[in-house]
Amino acid sequence: MKILIIEDEHMLAESMVQYLGREGYQCEWTDNLAEAKEKSWDYEYDCLVVDINLPDGSGLDVIKQIKEMRSKSGIIIVSARNAIDDRIYGLDIGADDYLTKPFDLAELNARIKAIIRRRNFDAQNTITFNEIEVFPYEMSVKVHNKILKLTKKEYDLMLYFISNPNRVIPKGSIAEHLWGDEMGIADSYDFIYSHLKNLRKKILEHGGNDYIQTVYSVGYKFSDQ
Repeated sequence: MKILIIEDEHMLAESMVQYLGREGYQCEWTDNLAEAKEKSWDYEYDCLVVDINLPDGSGLDVIKQIKEMRSKSGIIIVSARNAIDDRIYGLDIGADDYLTKPFDLAELNARIKAIIRRRNFDAQNTITFNEIEVFPYEMSVKVHNKILKLTKKEYDLMLYFISNPNRVIPKGSIAEHLWGDEMGIADSYDFIYSHLKNLRKKILEHGGNDYIQTVYSVGYKFSDQ
């Protein structure tokens, strides 16, 4: 799960990054509007945590951009107690939720989980594809009711595939999902092949079928067809 934190209070932002990182999220952080708009345009996030008052403008402009893009990203506004008009406007233009500063990080985590579950998984706690079950908030995978021991990247890849069944996914999209804006430092897709190979092997070893299909010169598809 990829989270973009847009917050100019550095101590608060660092606390959010550390806490949510321990909860298994891949977090990116920016403290200004210009970079926030650039990141949310260039990369796909499961949820954005948006401070309204930024040094170079309003976080509301990020929300407007996300909605114009028709993105599926969830949006949580974080704001000072006296910013009620901005919060209401933010909800009106498409934000999903808001928290008033100061807030408990455990509550932020619960709100993020609820939004992602509602937006991406139709409020389900389990995603099933034939004999494979993925439990997004336990970060675990079962095949024929047996737990797979996966690395973080293998789990992220499994969740991405099972959330997009029968869809051809370009290699670049997989790379971005696994690595975010750090993908720019890679000079090949060899690391994708390695994670795919290991994930496929573990599924087969537990009696599962091989649903990962190669679409030559494009990417991959997770399908039983």
